[in-house]
Amino acid sequence: MADRLKVLLDGTPLLGQRTGIGRYTAALAEELASMPDEVDVRAVAYTFRGWRGLRSALPHGVRARGMPVPARLLRKSWLKSSFPPVEIYAGLADVVHGTNFVLPPALFAGGVMTVHDLDFLDAVGELPPSDRELPELVRKCARRAAVVCTPTQAVANVVTERLGVPANRIVVTPLGVDPAWFAARPPGDSLAARLNLPSEYLLFVGADGPRKGLPTLLAAHAATPSLPPLLLVGPGHRADGDRVRTAGYLSDVDLRSVVAGAAALVLPSRDEGFGLPVLEALACNVPVVCSDVPALREVAGDLAHLVPVGDAEALGAALVSALEDPPTPDVFAARRAHASAFTWRNCAERTLDAYHKARA
Repeated sequence: MADRLKVLLDGTPLLGQRTGIGRYTAALAEELASMPDEVDVRAVAYTFRGWRGLRSALPHGVRARGMPVPARLLRKSWLKSSFPPVEIYAGLADVVHGTNFVLPPALFAGGVMTVHDLDFLDAVGELPPSDRELPELVRKCARRAAVVCTPTQAVANVVTERLGVPANRIVVTPLGVDPAWFAARPPGDSLAARLNLPSEYLLFVGADGPRKGLPTLLAAHAATPSLPPLLLVGPGHRADGDRVRTAGYLSDVDLRSVVAGAAALVLPSRDEGFGLPVLEALACNVPVVCSDVPALREVAGDLAHLVPVGDAEALGAALVSALEDPPTPDVFAARRAHASAFTWRNCAERTLDAYHKARA
């Protein structure tokens, strides 16, 4: 117990509807909380409003702290200086972990930051006005960090190339698949009726945004009438008749059922840092069609249909192929075995290695 690490974790992604980064932060906090002999975790929310809601979003044993300053002002200050240090509000610690690209300055703690992807470095114009300074801030945080965590080796390579972080300061912490995915079942009549699900559907999971390649997917789908309807799950999507439907943001329980019932999952992104929906679909024995980009190749292994970025014709053909090739028992077993190799426990253990490295 004497050597137990005291860690301040950025819990801001746990507030509101959880994106992939929110799910990562939640799973990491849960696993770290289950290691009380090794780590003492406090979660900090960098927001003026709502930080008290963090208490109800944390696992038992993880305390909540807040920096009652608007995130926008904190970022502007951290871009120009090392004030305010996180310990002023959250207390002393051995390590501070920025789970969402931004590493708060600290007086004494070793810094760890997670970089999920770096697509925004080449697409600054696509960032909302409030995030236009994010590339400069991330570069500064990377220089300050003792260790940078990445979800894949693909992102680690880009962090070295674009941010100049040496490989010996990077720890790859692959994301995990919750065990509940392996027991997921297709939607029952009640859920199908509530979401107005067609009897067969292709599925996209994720928020709308330029990086996700939705125009390519919509073009491929429209040009291939034999394909079943397309269901878009996540915020920001628009329906287009019976052929393209939306389901908005779904709870974890509903999402697992919707994925398990899909004819295929498709992820046509121009870039990804990990691509968690790919693994979750494989855990449900659902065929996957995704872009041929480094992180998705790494995560999917040889178990997905890979297509060139932006090639609507190739995407349509791959979707047809995925639906026409019924999986054999060997393929079914390979999908589940591959997905089961990715656990949140492993993610947490590798992150703990990063903490020890940062403190040293």
